[in-house]
Amino acid sequence: MTQGNPTMADNHLNASGTAGEFVTFTIAGQLFGVPVLAVQDVLRPQAITHIPMAPPEILGSLNLRGRIVTVVDTRHRLGLPKAETNEPPMSIVVPHRDDLFSLAVDRVGEVLNPDPQSFEPNPPTLDPAWREVANGIYRLKDELLVVIDVARLLRLGATAHAA
Repeated sequence: MTQGNPTMADNHLNASGTAGEFVTFTIAGQLFGVPVLAVQDVLRPQAITHIPMAPPEILGSLNLRGRIVTVVDTRHRLGLPKAETNEPPMSIVVPHRDDLFSLAVDRVGEVLNPDPQSFEPNPPTLDPAWREVANGIYRLKDELLVVIDVARLLRLGATAHAA
């Protein structure tokens, strides 16, 4: 029956990050979101262990219930400047392949389910580093929500910009 198809389409859109609910976070005053289905955990600031000779997009690692999690410097990955404060970042933990990664963010926001009609593909004016990892944007009442594709964000070592 065709009644089951809309649900399958909705699930496909959720997986691609262009519809559904998003865990929102802020970095350098900009609102970003990742599909809620891509998030395993949200953590308050944690002790991050520095990894010698790690690439610049890796802040270090943290221990999550006995499992080592690689902490990604999301600011660096998005081409944003280092934080002006020394406050430790919050973490959004996402599985990728067989590993867990923590996306270091300034602040975790709420879960949003934006109106699908407000979705737009990446505009040409979007920063090139963001276009590389974004699925598009939602125009919210007072700001833009940039939707991040976790798999593309985690293509570490493939950043187009230099530190």
